[in-house]
Amino acid sequence: MNSGDGRGGLHGGEDGGRPGGPEGDHWYKYRDGVMRNGLCVMTYNLADASEGAGGFACIPGSHKSNFLREIPPDVRNFERPVHYVVQPALGAGDVLFFTEALVHGTMQWKAEHQRRSLLYKYSPGHSAWSGKYYDISKYGNLTEQQKRMLLQPSIGKRPRVVDTN
Repeated sequence: MNSGDGRGGLHGGEDGGRPGGPEGDHWYKYRDGVMRNGLCVMTYNLADASEGAGGFACIPGSHKSNFLREIPPDVRNFERPVHYVVQPALGAGDVLFFTEALVHGTMQWKAEHQRRSLLYKYSPGHSAWSGKYYDISKYGNLTEQQKRMLLQPSIGKRPRVVDTN
């Protein structure tokens, strides 16, 4: 992303950040001393994102709210700044780990350098969002473990990725 590039409005949150939202895997529960999450994201920053530079932004603690009201459109689209939407300063090499139950988005990039980051998403196989998977025939001689690692997401009878023998 280059300076001045667009933004992605606030999204996520329990039920997509609004009552009755469609995202059934955007949840966070705490019960009997155990935290459980639906879809989680790890973002590895390859470039600095200083405070005010843009990039990742969120409403801290929103993943814990069962009473989140509809976020006004001008706040959701970052058209009106509010004190409760935060863009944390992140350095190159920093890792940000968050649950999709957190209301989050991408503010317009304002830094002179390009924004670079890698996003890895973790979820149960039954809630994977991609319909595109690796064609293992294009990768030459793969070990059995490598083939298992490239299988499409699933639940049930999926073979173990790591042999325990």
